[in-house]
Amino acid sequence: MKVLGCFDGRKPVFSFEFFLPKTPEGMVQFKNTIRDLKRLSPSFVTLTYGAGGSGRDRTIETAGMIQNELGLTTVAHLTCIAHTRSEIEAIVGKIRGRGIENIMALRGDPPKDGALPPEDRRDYRYAVDLVRHIRKMDGFCIGVAGYPEKHPEADTMENDLRHLKEKVAGGADFITTQLFFDNADYFRFVEKVRAMGITLPILPGLMPVTNYSQLQKFAAMCGARIPDEITRTLESRQNDTEYVIQYGIDWTHRQARDLLDHGAPGIHFYTLNKSRSTEVILSRLLGR
Repeated sequence: MKVLGCFDGRKPVFSFEFFLPKTPEGMVQFKNTIRDLKRLSPSFVTLTYGAGGSGRDRTIETAGMIQNELGLTTVAHLTCIAHTRSEIEAIVGKIRGRGIENIMALRGDPPKDGALPPEDRRDYRYAVDLVRHIRKMDGFCIGVAGYPEKHPEADTMENDLRHLKEKVAGGADFITTQLFFDNADYFRFVEKVRAMGITLPILPGLMPVTNYSQLQKFAAMCGARIPDEITRTLESRQNDTEYVIQYGIDWTHRQARDLLDHGAPGIHFYTLNKSRSTEVILSRLLGR
């Protein structure tokens, strides 16, 4: 199934993002988490791609397992910064071979070992280059990333939006946002995107807080602003694990409810491979 069909307006789209476990024990827990969340009938799930394409074969195999063994529509993340054109064609062929019809096209981060050709010798400099290539290959629904608070590497919001418009013109089908904690940032972003003539679905991405230090790390990495209210509340209680989890559930539920009430097409949950918080939030939203 192609993800674009989920955005028909009949009901909200709910999706979950997972990352590839690094150990056999982690894989067992990973499958249990997906089975727990499957009960909530997500519209689709996504699986991230290792930095610089690390672990790509395991990523593709796992995406195929989610799609074919666990029976969930899967979006395979694909990054291009460290790949050649022939490598991308081979990877996309493997994705297609597992019956996956959806790809999240991303530039990605440089490999940790720094083995990256100079920019002028890369086949793919930006995500738009990957979007255009996949579109020519036919048969895929293509998602791209949007940044309500600007990509950390972009010099201005205007330039970041220009890059988004290029990705849309290149063949993107839907936009999923980076995580954010203040809905005003999402609504402002949507307004600017619509003013540029972009009409694609813009799915907001939310991450339930489960650990305060982890929150700070992720926010710094992706350029997301942590509201003062969250900082004031959690800083002094950060070692109280249960309190932090419950606070994260309540905050994200309020965010999600407000987003849906004001026109967002659904919610994309950054699960961090954990089921509890996402399961509670979505159950509340669904009235279960």
